[in-house]
Amino acid sequence: MNQARTVLVVGGGAAGNAVTILLRRAGLAVDLIEARDDWNATAGSGITLQGNALRVLRELGVWEQVEASGFGFGSVGITAPDGTVLHVARDIRTGGDDLPATVGMQRPRLQQILIDAVRASGASVRLGTTAEILDQDADGVSVRLSDGSETRYDLVIAADGLGSATRAAVGITDKPEPTGMAIWRIAAPRPAGVTRTDLAYGGPAYIAGYCPTGESTLYAYVVEANRDRASIPAQSHADEMRRLASAYGGFWPEITRHITDPAKVNYTWFDRLLVEDSWHRGRVVLVGDAAHCCPPTLAQGAALSLEDAWVLAELLTGSDTWDDALFQAYYERRITRVRAVVEASVQIGQWQLDGVRDADVPGLMGRTMTMLRELP
Repeated sequence: MNQARTVLVVGGGAAGNAVTILLRRAGLAVDLIEARDDWNATAGSGITLQGNALRVLRELGVWEQVEASGFGFGSVGITAPDGTVLHVARDIRTGGDDLPATVGMQRPRLQQILIDAVRASGASVRLGTTAEILDQDADGVSVRLSDGSETRYDLVIAADGLGSATRAAVGITDKPEPTGMAIWRIAAPRPAGVTRTDLAYGGPAYIAGYCPTGESTLYAYVVEANRDRASIPAQSHADEMRRLASAYGGFWPEITRHITDPAKVNYTWFDRLLVEDSWHRGRVVLVGDAAHCCPPTLAQGAALSLEDAWVLAELLTGSDTWDDALFQAYYERRITRVRAVVEASVQIGQWQLDGVRDADVPGLMGRTMTMLRELP
């Protein structure tokens, strides 16, 4: 393989960081640019990483840090709004039997682990930087960066997220669409008895749940119908989340006491996106949320993004020919698996929006998770 090949990765989230680490390991020259000056190192509250995400993190060489920083568990509880535990189900180990079923961790900590691995890989990193595609041909892409420099690359990987400007710039017109739900999230101290994810269905919210993220931390969330964001002042975010959360029992009263700072509460709509037909135009290839996203009802957003990076890097480093056939093979290897997760994640939410009481949520979850045990 020609080790002189150069790659520009646009976006320093999970997918962009992962593909950078893997391509650098194979000896390729990689420039990673990230629009935010802080590399998103402090953004977010918590994240649920299921086994298929952990499998990729192990491949990246960061599993030990993730294991030490997070909280592993193997079951999920279903509770009534008053906190009564109705059912506890064992999680499917989608990453294989040698990894936990699930690890919860603080999202900024995961990002920092990946940042450190990118830095250690020797990739060139430019923060506060964006890219404009100037032109491309069968052999490469000419790019102008926001610092005024112009460079030609053999490949551009668009990992710039849900609102990807790169996706739009190369003529892919798909855009994320709201599903009708929204989520309130906050990081909080972990009550000693919280050792798994518990989900309460019903009450003033569709879902009230929490996930342990460390020895002393968790993140909590409540899901409701989406509202006009402009109608919810930022300074009221803690009040709004606390109002919803205060209706729940069990560990919720202890958690709710810490919902006081509106700056620490995140409010986000659920979106769906699935780019069809292909995830590339010429030598610009999409990964992660730039190609697909889904509600977190199956906690698979980060896992799918990490899998994209793993599969694309495997194909790129295993071939001397980078062409439409290779990029289409990447899409075809991913699309059936990704589509199944996106559709299942959206369906679970839609059943709740429609008030379907006899929906087979456990069955759909089980079928989807069983499928995810297979290698991507």
